[in-house]
Amino acid sequence: MDVAELDARAHQLRHRRAHLPQTAVIDELRATRKRLDDQARDARVARDDLDLAQRKADNDVEAVKTRRRRDQERMDSGAVSNPKDLARMQQELASLERRISVLEDEEIEVMEQLEAAQSAVADLEAQLADVDAKLAVAEEERSAEVAKIDEELAGVEAERGPAAEGMPADLMTLYDRLREQKGGIGAAELRARQCGGCRLTLDPAEIARIRSLPSDEVVRCEECSRILVRTSESGL
Repeated sequence: MDVAELDARAHQLRHRRAHLPQTAVIDELRATRKRLDDQARDARVARDDLDLAQRKADNDVEAVKTRRRRDQERMDSGAVSNPKDLARMQQELASLERRISVLEDEEIEVMEQLEAAQSAVADLEAQLADVDAKLAVAEEERSAEVAKIDEELAGVEAERGPAAEGMPADLMTLYDRLREQKGGIGAAELRARQCGGCRLTLDPAEIARIRSLPSDEVVRCEECSRILVRTSESGL
């Protein structure tokens, strides 16, 4: 039972290490981070596309303004004296003014979209930074808890060797096989006619059979197959 109790304690510690609450928090944070990272990547692409669109809109406006300025300078300089040419250029200037107005409206719209996209990227990056900070804390807490459990587990495992000394090899082989099959508990105490492994109360016939067996014979629970360890409290 000393070996079984140590093994049960080791099993509990390993189970506890594998199911730390920090692990669930970390998994959730990592899932959140992936979702935010995907959103931030898409938002950056949208922002960069709008940045290119704004620069194109700026260049388009500037190109039309340059053309208008050039035509206006030609008219002001008197280089164009033919009335028909002057009328045509005035019409063209009016057309350029309308074109500039349209392009500037488009430019403003793109600027507003770009500002919104930049704000979205900044917001997502702030959320990512917050998640990263929480993730670092959770991982640090988990590492500390794992180190604590591993230290306790090392102590339990160090005790097991001496506790198992002198045990028959065939008995230990059977015990280890059952321990692997039965969730870490290969042997259990028979207490008050009840198996400590499956909690089944043995019927009178089984109790009578066990009572009649030699003290060194291995007894198995008829329900869970674990090794039953008889003591003065077994109720035999």
